[in-house]
Amino acid sequence: MSNRNNQANKQAARERLRAERERQAKKDRLRRQLIVGGAIVGVLAIAGGIAVAVANMGDDGDGPLVKPANTSGAKGTTIVVGKPEAKNTLDLFEDPRCPGCASFEQAVGATVEKDIKDGKYKASYHLGTFLDGNLQGTGSKNALNALGASLNVSPDAFLKYKYALFSKEFHPEETGPDKFADDSYLIKVADTVPALKGNAAFQKAVKSGTYDRWALEVSEAFNSVKDVKSTPTIKLNGTVLGTDGPQGKAAPSSPAAFNSLVNKELKK
Repeated sequence: MSNRNNQANKQAARERLRAERERQAKKDRLRRQLIVGGAIVGVLAIAGGIAVAVANMGDDGDGPLVKPANTSGAKGTTIVVGKPEAKNTLDLFEDPRCPGCASFEQAVGATVEKDIKDGKYKASYHLGTFLDGNLQGTGSKNALNALGASLNVSPDAFLKYKYALFSKEFHPEETGPDKFADDSYLIKVADTVPALKGNAAFQKAVKSGTYDRWALEVSEAFNSVKDVKSTPTIKLNGTVLGTDGPQGKAAPSSPAAFNSLVNKELKK
């Protein structure tokens, strides 16, 4: 499990979001200045240069809030996958760099995906980036941007890509290199998902950080959930599933244990 319930983590997340908003405000001012300049100089080569400059803005991921398709809420931070009519809701709280989340996904992820398709419950995903502060780096945020790009393709692509990121083959060691900070690595993982393999729009979104601002908003929403002290935390209809441990309830580590806990809480 990865502990996220301390003031330093929360403050760091708020500071990252504040800094992101300040950078965007500066870019917006510069964009307005360039547009005005373009109107003054007309349609000569200078205007062409301005157009290129404007088009290239945001390549570092500091662009405006872009909400992926298949999200809801004012800032697109609600990620629900499954049949809308499903009576039950499974909430999953994870951080892309979390080793405990990887263990859970490797053991139970396929079961969750099947249950979603069968309509046993719909799944609501809450994704954080607190490990970027704990471990240093940007891998959680970068992976969350890529997950946004996959969600924009389809909910199924999102599920399969998330499963691939947490797989034994691709999930980085907690104390190892921050592989998720590398766009080319995220695209390599995506190439194992049929809907994302060679997908130019997906790759462009990953490289340009289209959903970086959205990733921070999703992370801020994650931080606002006060009763989640560690990842992974799994809830069904608001009840945390797992066994008691020092950081709260430890998520079930096998399909059998998971199914047993789920079946006790299901609304018939």
